[in-house]
Amino acid sequence: MKRCSLGIWLIFLGFIFGPILAWGAQPASLAGHWAGTIDIPGMKLAIDLDFTQNQDGSWKGDISIPAQKAVDLPLANISVEGRLVSFEIIGVPGKPTFKGEISQDGQVISGEFTQSDRTFPFTLKRTVSPAKKAKQSLEALPQVVEKGLKGLKVPGVALAVVKGQEVIFARGFGWRDVDKKLPMTPDTLLAIGSATKAFTTFTLGTLVDEGRVEWEKPVRFYIPWFRLYDTFATLHLTPRDLVTHRSGLPRHDLVWYNNHSASREEFVRRLAYLQPSADLRTKFQYNNLMFLTAGYLIEVLTGQTWEEAVRERVLKPLEMTRTNFSVLDSQKDSDFAQPYRQAKGKIKKIPFRIITNMGPAGSINSSVNEMTHWLMVHLNGGKYKGKTIIKPQTLQDMHLAHMPTGTTPSIPEITPADYGLGWFIDTYRGHQRVHHGGNIDGFSAMVWLMPQDGLGFVALANKSGTALPELIIRHAADLILGLAPRDWVGQAIERKTKGEKEQEKAEKKKQSRRQPGTRPAHKLEEYAGLYHHPGYGDLKVFLKEGQLYFKFNGIVTPLEHWHYETFNALRAEDPTFVDMKLTFRTNVDGLVAAVEAPFEPTIEPIVFTKKPAQQFFEPEFLKKFVGRYKLLEQVVTVSLKGNRLTVATPGQPEYELVPVLGGEFALKQVKTIHVKFILDKAGQVTGVAFIQPNGIFEAKKIK
Repeated sequence: MKRCSLGIWLIFLGFIFGPILAWGAQPASLAGHWAGTIDIPGMKLAIDLDFTQNQDGSWKGDISIPAQKAVDLPLANISVEGRLVSFEIIGVPGKPTFKGEISQDGQVISGEFTQSDRTFPFTLKRTVSPAKKAKQSLEALPQVVEKGLKGLKVPGVALAVVKGQEVIFARGFGWRDVDKKLPMTPDTLLAIGSATKAFTTFTLGTLVDEGRVEWEKPVRFYIPWFRLYDTFATLHLTPRDLVTHRSGLPRHDLVWYNNHSASREEFVRRLAYLQPSADLRTKFQYNNLMFLTAGYLIEVLTGQTWEEAVRERVLKPLEMTRTNFSVLDSQKDSDFAQPYRQAKGKIKKIPFRIITNMGPAGSINSSVNEMTHWLMVHLNGGKYKGKTIIKPQTLQDMHLAHMPTGTTPSIPEITPADYGLGWFIDTYRGHQRVHHGGNIDGFSAMVWLMPQDGLGFVALANKSGTALPELIIRHAADLILGLAPRDWVGQAIERKTKGEKEQEKAEKKKQSRRQPGTRPAHKLEEYAGLYHHPGYGDLKVFLKEGQLYFKFNGIVTPLEHWHYETFNALRAEDPTFVDMKLTFRTNVDGLVAAVEAPFEPTIEPIVFTKKPAQQFFEPEFLKKFVGRYKLLEQVVTVSLKGNRLTVATPGQPEYELVPVLGGEFALKQVKTIHVKFILDKAGQVTGVAFIQPNGIFEAKKIK
């Protein structure tokens, strides 16, 4: 149970629920929900109480004080004598006691509240419990959801609503599998996408509670080799910076998207080669790789995988037994949703996107029923079923604004958002909102908390990029809070229809950017090869049946010549790169040497450098170049050391030969000098040419 101060007056007075009222001959029952105020000078302190009678005739009860975020404080010494009642709050200084009398009709309790010898009047009225009232208000919600499924072309959605510590709504709508006509249920597993991020910060928060990590201590204190592109950011970036999107890096999402081979440590090491677009802490830039780093930090601190740590510290205590970390695991369950997207106005089932290695940023899959446990721990100050999972002050820190997003909301009902620790923070129609969405291929999610109202919502849908989860939560919140109705779903349907028409017009105009009458500067086979960027990894270009393709992170995309040295990506089975323009670069020797790809739109294109053929790194191939070569009156010796060649001449140091394009080598220490071995028609080495700015010098092989 949560214990906290109860306001300025109550801090000094302490709550007592003392002996109460004399009942009449026909006593009314104390059982039920009561709401009212204590008349403290200068304010009326709102309180809510619940009473139930045990089978042995004794009573139990609790009190909540919304202004103080006190939830379900236990009551003791509950006494009912006729219409007189009394009770105390336990665990609060000053023996806070209520003594009062129930009215003849059993609808009002009035009396005196005493704490630390100070007395104030109070009044309570019998009313429907907030949870029951909220539940009743949602009777019309299913019609809204069905309208959204049809109008926004969403296969299925599941919604759950929590009031206080009670689930007041949990239901599935539509289909989890369209082909098999399997219905969506509140137990259906769906991807929650980036709503995973709050699980990562929560897990870090438990380590903060244990003193194993500090939010403000540089990451390098815990991971000494950690490095970013910018030196200042390297030295000063903290765990809090990791989880507030203020590192200075833009998204760089294509580093990890569909990459199933790189480890989490490798992704963290690649950060050193990713260009920032802002200075540390100067700009909000959503970044999944920073949350991946936060998850890796958890692994370093605990010696466990991120999955093991989250399961031990969050899922098990919250009894989220079916929640998992991989879509592969979801598909082993008896109740899971298939992923869908919309293509040319039709719903199409798509493959599951495996993002396990980026788990800390977005790989959790859950049901709305299990996610209600997650809502409850956040609404109850870090407690679940009476057990503290995380310290309340640590949890509160996560719900506070730490970084302005700098965005302007599209509607006046929502204030500009800030970012907490894994949560967006703003105000919805005058009510505090803590929330986070999630989008991954085939799934969309929204998790809402309204802490001051004791409300939590979660909606999960099996369609890419749909706003339906948030829209139905808005409708639910409006109904519960008694706000003026807005047709959020209807307005979204209207915008979607208009947007699709504009998209069609825009696509027809894209050819206007193409320069006619141009051709590639090289034969198509000359563009083929393996290109590399130290942060993004390898990009392969290959020729198949007269057409160029490129392969990146396992995604194969056909290319068409667009104009000059630029090629356009065509639609493929995986449409990630459709209409992306790749531009090839030619080096001073006239060779295709690099390709530019706009993989991160906020900075200059990412440049992938063409790698020499793999055979030039293999000792078995290189050994044929070993030998002595005569240049004028000097003898040049070529040796093999491991998988690298070296060249030496008398009186000069030994130089390492580094493979470059065109079947040549460059001197590692003097890159303007190239070496190319001369072969006869049989492929035998007959000499070597030293290519320098002032000429080409040839030496014949003598041994």
